[in-house]
Amino acid sequence: MSTQNLDNFSSAALSGSQYVLAPLPYADNALEPVISANTLSFHYGKHHKTYVDNLNKLVTGTDFEGQSLEQIIRTVAGKADKTGIFNNAAQVWNHMFYWHSLSPSGGGEPSSDLKQKIEQSFGSLDACKKEFANAAMTQFGSGWAWLVQDGDKIAVAKTSNAESPITQNIRPLLTIDVWEHAYYLDYQNRRVDYVNTILDKLINWEFAQANLG
Repeated sequence: MSTQNLDNFSSAALSGSQYVLAPLPYADNALEPVISANTLSFHYGKHHKTYVDNLNKLVTGTDFEGQSLEQIIRTVAGKADKTGIFNNAAQVWNHMFYWHSLSPSGGGEPSSDLKQKIEQSFGSLDACKKEFANAAMTQFGSGWAWLVQDGDKIAVAKTSNAESPITQNIRPLLTIDVWEHAYYLDYQNRRVDYVNTILDKLINWEFAQANLG
């Protein structure tokens, strides 16, 4: 499982002043049969890579060149004239976070520390997973479902398009990508099956534990 966390994982996206496609934390077939190597080849190798390439084109020669993804996202969030920069920087960050939110040895239960915090906030792990799944399934159109830490509370949130909890100073712990390209090759329109299978088989509780503030 991944042991990276919010404090260091996104540095892999920056090489000098250029943004790069950070390597996956597992082989491209490691998530099968839940997520196929074919889906990863398109999702990671094309969609994620396009956001990286677009970001480099947009920020080269500007004050944003060489800044961390988090710096850029927080600086340009909500600025209409910087929408392109925000969308591409945030999508690079969101996708990196999503890859680490999954693990070939995921699923099961979180550590006792995280499980206790979840039970204090939701009543039970099952209730948390149900609310997390509901957020993913009810996000209209493209977007993301998140497990977050908001102060002392563990909560669930959802965002549209490229939005991220970090623009609201809320600490993300895990995410599920519900843009159609994340699941359509494997599940067609069955988003519910994609979401539930991720929560049962791939969700990376160790990454969530590492992200606790």
